[in-house]
Amino acid sequence: MLMIPDNKIIADWQPHHKDLFGVHVIKLHHRLIDTGLFTREALGKVIERCPTKELGIESVSFDGDDHRRVYGELGKTSGVDAIAAIEKGRIWMNIRRVMDWAPEYRELLDKIFDEFDDRMDGFKTFKRNLGILISSPNCKVPYHADIQGQSLWQIEGIKRVFLYPRSEVFMAPKNIEKILLRETTEDMPYRGWFDEFAQTIDLHPGEMITWPLYAPHKVENHDCLNISVTMEHWTKPIWNSYAVHYGNGVLRRTIGLNNTSTRDHGVHVYPKAASALIWKKMGKQLEGDVIKTRNFRLDPSSDNGRVAI
Repeated sequence: MLMIPDNKIIADWQPHHKDLFGVHVIKLHHRLIDTGLFTREALGKVIERCPTKELGIESVSFDGDDHRRVYGELGKTSGVDAIAAIEKGRIWMNIRRVMDWAPEYRELLDKIFDEFDDRMDGFKTFKRNLGILISSPNCKVPYHADIQGQSLWQIEGIKRVFLYPRSEVFMAPKNIEKILLRETTEDMPYRGWFDEFAQTIDLHPGEMITWPLYAPHKVENHDCLNISVTMEHWTKPIWNSYAVHYGNGVLRRTIGLNNTSTRDHGVHVYPKAASALIWKKMGKQLEGDVIKTRNFRLDPSSDNGRVAI
């Protein structure tokens, strides 16, 4: 049983937040740290329990001015030592779908979204997801967008989050379609002048933010180890928006139909959802890449927290 003061995860929810949730950027305080599930010792055990397919470890390899993404493995490194290794290097660890194989985190995830559901009339979520990110000092996540409802919860360290206007200037519908149809990753075209229009938030331990669907953003760690929790969710309007953008992408690619509506409600949602389903059944959606090569292993005794394989 989770032991949380006054039995609430969100510490400073206000009635007006229900009108802002999913529409505007909201920054709130949380009590995840009080659960005891996110100490370094607890997370070390989570890392050791994590199925191999759900443990993502990445870094960057530099060759002159060029750089490329490289992938790592835990090897025989303990979970706590893995965190120490990440603290020394330029490494990202993504512990995916924790609620599927760690029941105590499923209990926490359900509690959080039940809390949201109770506070917002008609807000019903499904396909809830919880992941844990552990990343090195000064690491950066490039400009990108997500396809479901997102929130970012800070446990340790400080992140600077750049949130950009949800408009076609910063994220065109065609680019959203490419993400949904898996023709590209979530990383999207970025121009330096975008930052003039970004809302910048420094996220400290005990704080969380959520932002509008498809709003582009990027993240930069301060000069310290960062431990964060990501949560994803779907609602009927989010699913409708997914179906509409996906269907628009299919129609654009099959019959050249442009200037289609992106509204997440109305009779046009259903034929577009049907076209999306047919497209998937035909096997047109690209499968994700399977990582076959591991380039390094975590090693806290190394100067940069890793050794080459």
